[in-house]
Amino acid sequence: MAVIEDVRALGSELERSYPVYVRGRLKFRVKQLVYVAFSLDETVMEFAFPKEERAALVAGEPEKFRLPSESDLRFNWVRAELAALDPAEARELVVDAWRMVVPQKVARAYDLAHPGGPGGRREPG
Repeated sequence: MAVIEDVRALGSELERSYPVYVRGRLKFRVKQLVYVAFSLDETVMEFAFPKEERAALVAGEPEKFRLPSESDLRFNWVRAELAALDPAEARELVVDAWRMVVPQKVARAYDLAHPGGPGGRREPG
């Protein structure tokens, strides 16, 4: 079961990413682009996700994922119940959302520095 503390530090550590509070809600941005946001009660994580893939994600695991609110359907956005995610999965979703808003060279540099994924361990070489 993931909680906001599982991803808070990651959102602040990713290159060009910074936290902001908007109407009491924690969000992570790169420049002015929000790529992750949490509900006021910190039980729901909304994150950037390709529009063309989100219906399949939601249909495949409806106990975890939901479409965004109707007013947000025009954006690349999905909602997840934090309690339904494991911490590693939550971190992976944050990094994947961040990749959508940074230049490819920044994302590639992260991947090279973290071959085991977000919070993962390096494989013995």
